[in-house]
Amino acid sequence: MNNILEVSNLSKEYKDFKLKNINFSLEKGYIMGFIGPNGAGKSTTIKLMMNLVNKDAGEIKVFGLDYLQDEKKIKSRIGFVYDESHYYEELTVEKNKKIIAPFYRHWDENTFQEYLNRFDIDPKKKVKQLSKGTKMKFSLAVALSHKADLIIMDEPTSGLDPIFRREILDILYSIIQDETKSIFFSTHITTDLDKVADYITFIDNGSIVFSKSKDEILDNYGLVKGGLDLLNDKTKDFFLGLRKNAFGFEGLAGNIHEVRKAFNNNIIIEKPTLEDIMVYTVRGR
Repeated sequence: MNNILEVSNLSKEYKDFKLKNINFSLEKGYIMGFIGPNGAGKSTTIKLMMNLVNKDAGEIKVFGLDYLQDEKKIKSRIGFVYDESHYYEELTVEKNKKIIAPFYRHWDENTFQEYLNRFDIDPKKKVKQLSKGTKMKFSLAVALSHKADLIIMDEPTSGLDPIFRREILDILYSIIQDETKSIFFSTHITTDLDKVADYITFIDNGSIVFSKSKDEILDNYGLVKGGLDLLNDKTKDFFLGLRKNAFGFEGLAGNIHEVRKAFNNNIIIEKPTLEDIMVYTVRGR
């Protein structure tokens, strides 16, 4: 079994929001970025994956196991890293560890101490005395010390300065060199995913826009620039989102090969960032 995570036709309805038929899968040894605007359904999807709320329909399998029937077995092999600390703030790092470790059958104390040293975390400090970046490293140290095969991260780099963010990304990249582990990385900071993600799943308004390899996405999408005289009812259909000004237009196209033929090379096509793709798609909607 190559898929470490499989989500099929997952649905959840609230009074003012609906998650509709969510499908994606993550193979071993890869990082999947999970992107979308605020309120798109990222947090709801993660809560469903972790069985914190009940689904209305669909199926979630982790390590090939059903997340309802084998919840305890699954969670013993998952590491969770959130954007906020969920530890006892008044206790030291060491005391928090003593509370957490017994819950994991495969806890490795030597590995934990190695990560504390590597991340320069003082075990005698209270959690509330740690910076946000150091709290994130502590969460990672805990996740990696019980031999987690899947690490689920919810906005892990939000609020961190660029140096801390780069260090966290380097750590994530080193983790997946072990090709049996995978990382599911939900974030609105798409530049982080430009650096480390292998796959991108884009959710908007409760539905999946796409779930593809990052290379495939960046090869097919293009940021197109040209004169306003090139736009008409027919050519506008090529664009997922458009922006016009006095000098011309800029738009996101999902198939740059067709666009190039249609405009007879009277345009400039640039490689978009993941942020460009997300912003233009959402604005287009």
